[in-house]
Amino acid sequence: MTAEAREAGSRPDPAAGGGPSRASGSERGGERPLDIALLTYKGNPFCGGQGVYVRHLSRELARLGHRVEVIGSQPYPVLDEGYENLTLTELPSLDLYRQPDPFRTPARGEYRDWVDALEVATMWTGGFPEPLTFSLRAGRHLRSRRGDFDVIHDNQTLGYGLLGDLGAPLVTTVHHPITVDRQLELDAAETWQRRYSVRRWYGFTRMQKRVARRLPSVLTVSGSSRQEIVDHLGVRDDRVHVVHIGADTDLFAPDPAVPQIPGRIVTTSSADVPLKGLVHLVEALAKVRTEHPGAHLVVVGKRAEDGPVAQAIERYGLSRAVEFVKGISDAELVDLVRSAEVACVPSLYEGFSLPAAEAMATGTPLVATTGGAIPEVAGPDGETCLAVPPGDAGALAAALGRLLGDARLRQRLGRAGRERVLRHFTWARAAEGTVARYREAIERRGGPRPAAAATPAGTPALGSPARSGPQTDAPSDTDPAVHPESRATC
Repeated sequence: MTAEAREAGSRPDPAAGGGPSRASGSERGGERPLDIALLTYKGNPFCGGQGVYVRHLSRELARLGHRVEVIGSQPYPVLDEGYENLTLTELPSLDLYRQPDPFRTPARGEYRDWVDALEVATMWTGGFPEPLTFSLRAGRHLRSRRGDFDVIHDNQTLGYGLLGDLGAPLVTTVHHPITVDRQLELDAAETWQRRYSVRRWYGFTRMQKRVARRLPSVLTVSGSSRQEIVDHLGVRDDRVHVVHIGADTDLFAPDPAVPQIPGRIVTTSSADVPLKGLVHLVEALAKVRTEHPGAHLVVVGKRAEDGPVAQAIERYGLSRAVEFVKGISDAELVDLVRSAEVACVPSLYEGFSLPAAEAMATGTPLVATTGGAIPEVAGPDGETCLAVPPGDAGALAAALGRLLGDARLRQRLGRAGRERVLRHFTWARAAEGTVARYREAIERRGGPRPAAAATPAGTPALGSPARSGPQTDAPSDTDPAVHPESRATC
């Protein structure tokens, strides 16, 4: 079922389809720009989809003329430079999972309050504390700044601290329910100890279910995710709205000057996350190399030293045919995708799949599974991609071999894939659709707050986005994993 079909009864969503469009200045219709607080408990765009979402959405909201204050924790968001109405406020956690000392024990002097103690205690007992503890800090911060914002946009924190009156209407993005990740990891667990560990780590999903059911407005990125939010989280159907996200089509674009490497297949995946299906792609590569001995795989992500993927690479003798790269720049990532003859998304499930959209935007032909929302992005089999069932290494091998052996098919699918992304999946359209939902939330609350001083226009300015440093929680101050769409490049 399409996202549009799932949205039956709702007014058309500007980001859900149709031709490209771009509003400018303070949008169309003369409505005044909004003051937006955009929350993200993890924001680094090189570590996961949450950061990618925040970076590109905040930029496009600023281009529309809105004032956007991103409020985030470590790893801090990276915002595009040159927009005076786009700023970052750092709301620091204890950063317990930072490299090179993850799961660290903080020094006594690092503790500031009871939230810090809760964060450490949850980690010590095997849980993941950040959604809860960030929500508590963010809620405290927002309540100390009543009147500063027209709307508050939470990026999948779903924490108890965001319940109640925050001084502005709350809109929440849920990319997909993390209960899906939890179940896939439980299914892959081979011992009771591992199953216990998974249940404890994902303990925060019970909180997210309770919070989601109380939210007045939930945005999501695909029709597939919309249905899962209704089914898994129990959110009322009429409260969930699809606003498709997209690729940066200026950055992810074809470039004939970049030579293609014969036999190269590229994918983005965390090696140790069962949901990403990398072990099935490794098995497929072994089959492909019997007919295409030059076939090799480049994985954008961190190599796991042990586990199913590492074992499969060793079992099939593929150590020289599988390369992992991490920590690369945007430009390096784009050139890597351009250099491939085939891009592959082998995931068992995705709530959207930015890697699919980005590969298609470069004109690189795509092999993708039909897991979750991937078909909504990748399009029909044989027209814009080659589609295979999730978890089927044989089908993956057949599709990869077919593309590697047919240059004309690669060219046709590459062109059609880019055209599909340009029509449906751009960040400009995502921003327009998101603002439409903001204004609905504001009207439900009783209309916009009185206009304050003039909001800066969304035109590029010299310098970088303003950043406020770590803040205290005093009311007089301006104090301020886990994600399914991970680029896995940390």
